[in-house]
Amino acid sequence: MSGQNGGSATEAPGVARTISGGSPAPRSLLIWDAPNLDMGLGAILGGRPTTSHRPRFDALGRWLLTRTADLSVAADDGSRDIEPEATVFTNIVPGSADVVRPWVEALRNVGFAVFAKPKVTEDSDVDSDMLDHIELRRHTVGLAGLIVASADGQAFREPLEEIAAEGVPVTVLGFREHASWAVTSEVIEFVDLEDIAGVFREPLPRINLDSLPDDGAWLAPFRPLSALLSGRTH
Repeated sequence: MSGQNGGSATEAPGVARTISGGSPAPRSLLIWDAPNLDMGLGAILGGRPTTSHRPRFDALGRWLLTRTADLSVAADDGSRDIEPEATVFTNIVPGSADVVRPWVEALRNVGFAVFAKPKVTEDSDVDSDMLDHIELRRHTVGLAGLIVASADGQAFREPLEEIAAEGVPVTVLGFREHASWAVTSEVIEFVDLEDIAGVFREPLPRINLDSLPDDGAWLAPFRPLSALLSGRTH
């Protein structure tokens, strides 16, 4: 798959470290679908996340390093050199650059690459760019493992199952409420983001209707009733 415009994700810079034969090391690749996960987190919280409920990418990075080390140990000779690589894909709404810049710089400082694309139309999403990048790594340096943080089964289910069928360990990160296609998959591992140590500073206010407490639970509205009047004309 090729990018649709200049600055495609397929032009992402490679990582310099190579294996002993001089060829690039295969990747333990993490792809983070920021628009999709922001929407899922907002649905759980009923609004924009506060600092305590924003994911910590340093904790996610340490988790990726541990997974990569486990892949190396599990290799046939027990010493396979695998390179961890993580990229956050995001849209930038016109006029929001100053607000988003500190977040982007913090991600890069942790060790994540960032692919940022202007949100100029409703179709200016990053799905094709994420798939392009996966295909680039898959057919060049190779994938030792693939982790996709997204609940978007329409975009990812078929390509991820295809990669898993080739023997590549494939994991989906997300929220179990929104990714039933991955939770129930027989070939894809699902990991709930809240189950990764340190990713959230405080527990998310999650209510599962399938496992309510005996005393019941309050479900707060996602917006005030007054919002019903916002579209009325006078």
